[in-house]
Amino acid sequence: MITLFTMEREYPYGTLRSTNGSKTKVVLEEKGLAYRVQTVRPGDVWKKVPEVLHYHPLGKVPWIVDGDYVVYDSTVINEYLDEAYPQPPLLPKSPAKRARVRALENFGDEGVLSTHLPLIWMPWWSPPEQRDTASQERGRERLREQTFPFLEQELGGRDYLCDEFSLADVPFMAVAMVLAVDGMSVSEFPRVDAYLTRLRARPSYRAIDPRTPLADSQGREA
Repeated sequence: MITLFTMEREYPYGTLRSTNGSKTKVVLEEKGLAYRVQTVRPGDVWKKVPEVLHYHPLGKVPWIVDGDYVVYDSTVINEYLDEAYPQPPLLPKSPAKRARVRALENFGDEGVLSTHLPLIWMPWWSPPEQRDTASQERGRERLREQTFPFLEQELGGRDYLCDEFSLADVPFMAVAMVLAVDGMSVSEFPRVDAYLTRLRARPSYRAIDPRTPLADSQGREA
């Protein structure tokens, strides 16, 4: 059984999860793989304790242990899972289409999850009186100005970014999760709005849904 190491914690307003850890959890669910979740304390990640650095040299989550093999970095993990467990495939066969998936996944991972989204998401992990609301509004504004116009264009008439659900869509499952807690409206971007609703309707989303209690999202049997 695969073990996923990630950050997840319950709050009065829902179960908060690492966005990158959620990427990998979605792929494990989409693949129907047996896995269990090992929760890593947020303080251990922020302090880069040796126990975390032993598995991930950058001191981040997620990482997985698959048998005797350790894989870190959500993008690398997800491509590993797609190659090691090829059904259902989350990367197309065509080199050109694979390149599009990887480019859009990179946009979601580095251009959204590592930049704009933390401005919104990290304050939610703090008590309300300590929350940096100015940071959150900056994050929302950047999504409105940079992320959502690009997605609106790329979606066109597609249900998913590359027609079928693929690794390109996985980072945006985490965006859908964050905005479900934040309550930010995306109604001015109708294609994006419909897309996020479609992502939340996928069975795999339940494993990262803020409404899903921690006890009900600790893995799955084969």
